[in-house]
Amino acid sequence: MESSFLEYAYSVIYSRALPDARDGLKPVQRRILYMMTDMGLRPEKGHVKSARVVGEVMGKLHPHGDSSIYDALVRLAQAFALRLPLVDGHGNFGSLDDGPAASRYTEARLAGAALAMTGSLDEDVVDFVPNYDNQLMQPDVLPSAIPNLLVNGASGIAVGMATNLAPHNLIEVVEGAKHLLTNPDASVDELMEFIPGPDLPGGGIIVGLDGVKDAYRTGRGAFRTRAKVSVEQLGPRRTGLIVTELPYLVGPERVIEKIKQGVEAKRLSGISDVADLTDRKNGLRLVITLKTGFSPEAVLEQLYRVTPLEDSFSINSVALVEGQPQTLSLREMLRVFVDHRLSVVRRRSEYRLRKRRERMHLVEGLLIAILDIDEVIQLIRNSDDAESARTRLMQVFDLSEPQAEYILELRLRRLTKFSRVELEAERDQLRAEIEALLEILGSDERLRAVVSGELDEVAEAYGTPRRTLLTGAVARPARASAGAAASLEVADTPCTVLLSATGRALRLDRDPEATESSRPASRATKHGAVLSSVDGTVRGELGAILSDGSLHRFTPVDLPLVPAASIAFSAGVSLAAYIGITDKKLKVVGIVPLDNETPIGLFTEQGVVKRVVLTELPARPEFEVIGLKTGDKLIAAFPAPDGTEFAAVANDAQLLRFAASAVRPQGRPAGGMAGMKLGADARVIFATAVESEVEAKVVTIADSSLTLPGIDVATAKVSDWSEYPAKGRATGGVRAQRFLKGEDQLACAWVGTGEPRALAADGAARQLPAELGRRDGSGTPIDGAAAFIGWAP
Repeated sequence: MESSFLEYAYSVIYSRALPDARDGLKPVQRRILYMMTDMGLRPEKGHVKSARVVGEVMGKLHPHGDSSIYDALVRLAQAFALRLPLVDGHGNFGSLDDGPAASRYTEARLAGAALAMTGSLDEDVVDFVPNYDNQLMQPDVLPSAIPNLLVNGASGIAVGMATNLAPHNLIEVVEGAKHLLTNPDASVDELMEFIPGPDLPGGGIIVGLDGVKDAYRTGRGAFRTRAKVSVEQLGPRRTGLIVTELPYLVGPERVIEKIKQGVEAKRLSGISDVADLTDRKNGLRLVITLKTGFSPEAVLEQLYRVTPLEDSFSINSVALVEGQPQTLSLREMLRVFVDHRLSVVRRRSEYRLRKRRERMHLVEGLLIAILDIDEVIQLIRNSDDAESARTRLMQVFDLSEPQAEYILELRLRRLTKFSRVELEAERDQLRAEIEALLEILGSDERLRAVVSGELDEVAEAYGTPRRTLLTGAVARPARASAGAAASLEVADTPCTVLLSATGRALRLDRDPEATESSRPASRATKHGAVLSSVDGTVRGELGAILSDGSLHRFTPVDLPLVPAASIAFSAGVSLAAYIGITDKKLKVVGIVPLDNETPIGLFTEQGVVKRVVLTELPARPEFEVIGLKTGDKLIAAFPAPDGTEFAAVANDAQLLRFAASAVRPQGRPAGGMAGMKLGADARVIFATAVESEVEAKVVTIADSSLTLPGIDVATAKVSDWSEYPAKGRATGGVRAQRFLKGEDQLACAWVGTGEPRALAADGAARQLPAELGRRDGSGTPIDGAAAFIGWAP
């Protein structure tokens, strides 16, 4: 029993489970690559059936089951398992969640990197050993110009020991090996400057490098890997976690299954759906849709704790060194590889030197014969047989036996003057090559330089940029308390919702202690003009009033949150789409609070004005706030308390100013009252409420109605609000801008405090005049047509 078990353990350790530290391959992998090389399955040749490769390997070199050989072949071809695949597979070679097709269905050939593993095998660079039946010879180890043990890693379970090595980046490992070549006493810390950590085939994030450092120093250690996840807006009211990279050897189906199990077991909260949208064009894309009101960051932390989106990898660097299993540090693994390459290059140089000297000897003998070819021919003709001809050539011309034999085999077509020139050129080239080889063999420094140069060539040919992100942060567990579900929800903190003049909305955290001086500086960003602003709470209700006179309730919890120091409406979403409005003709004209008794002012395109107090509202998510006449539409909604003044601007450049108290509050179904008297074909384009005795500004932009929008350069005017006299309700107001030749309408207008900002139809900023103009003066040209005006956030 003891004897049998020891034989079995020895066989598993040395012939099956553990890789050789020199080429990083197990015996079955080495035999596959060698046999495919022997079959001529180079990258430029066509693929052959995998079953044919398996049969050749099994029949000649590896007398084990065909399934184990095919499994090893498949792994050599899987880009998600190896950082640098050595086999080019054609067909279904499996995925992270599914196995490969049978060997009779798939095809294979060597990948380009495999040529670097098997190169120079015919130049006596490694020892060959008999196969299992002593009929054939096989390499004991491959020349391996690639540091395969580190680049592709390894895993295996032997008897009483196991190995598990992580893949690394070829370019980084080559740099580390080159440093060890020139600095044989380099420490692990020095080598880690070139090899900072593993580089996994699927990318991902390595969190915390302490375990990696332990593994590099002692051969044992562990680190944690995380998926690469981003937070995206999937729709106006939907937020999702997008997974584009997973931990090493973790498949999307496994992640989806764990998420579903966690939701069913109530270990995960805040997830409404998960879908795998992976395709060949865009790669991995796992979409995790969140429920309304849940913090993406908190849900992600919970996913890291419960699902394989965070996984651990234990390094156990066991490999065979001179036939003995050893636990290796980073430096020892590189040292074994470097020593192997030095041995390969030295043996190759010795072989090439021997072959070139032999050829040089023959070329010199041939040159002697060609110089006196007539006598050589006469001597051969007069000889009784080949043996006597060889003997006489050696005696007469002082030739060696190989030289004489080579002359006897000489073809007549070589007896030309041109052949002599070729032979002399070959002789000179051989002398130069022999000198170079002697230099390599005679200098350890030169030998190391050759090895270093070949490593550079390998890195340039097969190296790729790093895929895995390394971070020194320590992985913190997600919340695990009984109230974890509640803690995932977004807190009901104060916030400010901004609506841009182009209809985009976003959310700011509101600091109750913020002062006017602490507001962000104005920036001319795209869509960056505010039409409406309202304070509330993240989970509280606000009202969006549409141009059809309806009010829609909404909570701002899923609006994009942007920092107050850098407001950019390009990060916002369409508020109409956010509240579910699909009719492109409807427009959000304002947002209002629903928790106070401040009257809301409403103004229609046909000059109707109304004030309504939004109290005792119906429980419906949407309801009417004004009864509009046929053909009329709402153009503005804004808070209008007593003490403010209405300002309305028509497209014929008339501006009306009157007290808000002149409009008594009405019930929601009421149709309002006359607000502004309009001329023929005129319509109200802007309305708001301005606090009395404040320094407000009036901005108007004129263009022509006879040309397409955006073609002509418009003129703009900025004037002082105090220049406009107050009039009575239902009057026509006063002129706000005198039209120049070719102008017949106001494209847009605005009245308010703060810094005004004009926008083009696409949201791009337009520069307004810096100086104030007269109330009824004409405008000055600006740098393009404008469609919206608001105030700068």
